[in-house]
Amino acid sequence: MKLVFASNNKNKITEIKALLPSIFKILSLEDIGCTEEIEETENTIAGNAKLKADYITKKYGYDCFADDTGLEVDALNGAPGVYSARYAGENVTYEDNVQKMLKEMKGRENRNAQFKTVIALNLGAKQSLFEGICKGEITNEKHGNDGFGYDPIFRPSGFKQTFAEMNLKEKGLISHRGLATKKLIEFLKEKTK
Repeated sequence: MKLVFASNNKNKITEIKALLPSIFKILSLEDIGCTEEIEETENTIAGNAKLKADYITKKYGYDCFADDTGLEVDALNGAPGVYSARYAGENVTYEDNVQKMLKEMKGRENRNAQFKTVIALNLGAKQSLFEGICKGEITNEKHGNDGFGYDPIFRPSGFKQTFAEMNLKEKGLISHRGLATKKLIEFLKEKTK
């Protein structure tokens, strides 16, 4: 089964390809000739996932899926949430966002946080949503060199390492994106029976 993953984020594409069984051929936006950046203008994580999937289906005619992810921090009333990628401003680096988060969390006792991913799948004329949540905490400093985004400062509950200290397979088993993708895979396997 061929599916377009509506993302230009090479890190996300690598993670998704590692999670999906080989019966699924994943095409990136680059593979289908989509070079434009799809604006994330919705105010929810699910809304942005739907928006991106609908954009590709309407403009390019492909069955596809898109995800959006947010880091929700208790002490910051759920921020940055849907604005996680732009937390430190527009056109910022992962490092800018991490540094802002560390600064905001300095001296705070409640460090609880969760990553939430929502995947929107457009298959045929139907849309389905799959959610994955990984609870954890924000560390006091960066640990590890793998992963991307907030991975060096997010330690999942029950683990001593941050996501950035785990390899792709370890992270994929417990991560928000891994959990949402697992639900997507189960759904797609039912469809291909």
